[in-house]
Amino acid sequence: MNTSIFHQKLEEINKIIDQQEYEESTIGVLSGLSGIALFKFYYSKFLDKDNNDIGSILLEQSIQKINEGYNLGTFCSGIAGMGWVISHLERNGFIDIDLDNLFGELDQYLFKKMKNDLEKGHYDFLHGGLGYAFYFLNRYKNTNSQLLKENYKTCLLAAIEILEKRSESNDKTYKWISEIGLNTKEKGYNLGLSHGMSSIVGMLTKLSPHKDFEKVSKKMLRGTISYILQYQNPNKEGSCLFPNIIHENGSHEYKSRLAWCYGDLGIGIRFWHAAKVLQDASLLKTAIKIMEHAALRTNNEQTMIKDAGLCHGSFGNAQIFLRMYKETNNNTFKDACEFWMQDGLNKATHIDGYAGYKQWKGPNEWKKEVSLLEGVAGIGLTLIDYLADFETSWDECLMIS
Repeated sequence: MNTSIFHQKLEEINKIIDQQEYEESTIGVLSGLSGIALFKFYYSKFLDKDNNDIGSILLEQSIQKINEGYNLGTFCSGIAGMGWVISHLERNGFIDIDLDNLFGELDQYLFKKMKNDLEKGHYDFLHGGLGYAFYFLNRYKNTNSQLLKENYKTCLLAAIEILEKRSESNDKTYKWISEIGLNTKEKGYNLGLSHGMSSIVGMLTKLSPHKDFEKVSKKMLRGTISYILQYQNPNKEGSCLFPNIIHENGSHEYKSRLAWCYGDLGIGIRFWHAAKVLQDASLLKTAIKIMEHAALRTNNEQTMIKDAGLCHGSFGNAQIFLRMYKETNNNTFKDACEFWMQDGLNKATHIDGYAGYKQWKGPNEWKKEVSLLEGVAGIGLTLIDYLADFETSWDECLMIS
C-alpha cells in the first residue's frame, strides 16, 4: 500500500488536535484529555522528537481538574483512565514522574467506587467496576512500593471475591447478568468487550499469570469462556459467530456488526490471549478460526460499519487485525488489516469533519469527535501503529493487547 497518504492524514489529525480547546473536557483515557495526550506522546515518538508540550499540558490540566474537585472515577472518562495513561507513559519511558506519590491519595476513593459498582452488578469495563480493577492491576504490576503493592493486591482480591460471589455458576460455566437496555432496564448476559463478559475474560486473563490471583482467576476464566462458547453460531456460514446479548429467557440472535465494542472481534482477541495464558491449544485454534472468519467479512451488509473510529468503525477493526498479525504472522490478518486501513481512509469524506472524519451517532446524525475511543485521536494512534518501526502497547487500554 502507498503509505504517503496515511502520513498526510496523520499530520492532519495532529494539527486538528493542536487547535482544540479542552477546558470543559473529561479526563479519562477513552473519552478525555489523557487519551488525547496519549496520542500526542506517541506522535512525538513517531516523529523522533522529544518536545511534547501539548501532551504534557493536557496531563497537567487533568491533574488540575482533580485538584479542583473533578470526581468522575471511571476508566473511560475519569480518574482511573487518567491513572492508566500516566502509568503507561511512565512505564514506557515517555515521562518521569513519582506515580506512587501522585496516586496514593486517590486509591481509596477509586477502591470504594469499584466495590460499589461490582456489588451492584455494574461490571462495565468502560463505565463500571472492571475499569477500576483494571487500573488497580496496572498499579499492582508497576508500583515501586511493597506497601502499595499489598494494598493493590487487597483491592484486586476484593474484586475477584465480588465477581465470584455475584456470578451464576455451575461445574462448567460462569456468567454475569447486567442491564442490557439503556431505557428499559432489561437485564441479560452481555458478551461484548466494551461492556460485557469478554472484558471479564480479559480481566481474568490479565490476573491469572500472578500467583496472588491465579487459582480463582483461572477457574472463572475457563468457566466464562465455556459459557460464551455455548452460543457459537452452528451455521458457520453466517455473518457472525456470536450474539451480542443473551436475554434472561435464553433468546438471542446472530446479528452483530464487525467491531471492537460488540461481536466476534472482541471475543476472538480475548480468547486468543486467554488461550496463551491457559496454555490451551484447542482454545488457541478456536480463537484463530473466529478471527479468520471475521477477516472474511468485508461487505457492508455483513459488517454494518458506518464510521472510521475505534469503537465501532474501520480503524478499530484495523487495529485488532494488526495486533493479531503481529501475534501470529498470519497473512489473513495482514490482508484484513490493510483492507480496514484503506476503508478507514475512504471514510474521510466529511468536508466539515476533523481531517474528514465524523462519528456516526445514528440515522442522519454525525458528530465531530477528538477522543481516543470515538474520534481522531484513536484513528491517529492506529495510523501510528501501522506506520511505525517500533512496538507499542497503548491498545491495552482497549483490551486488544
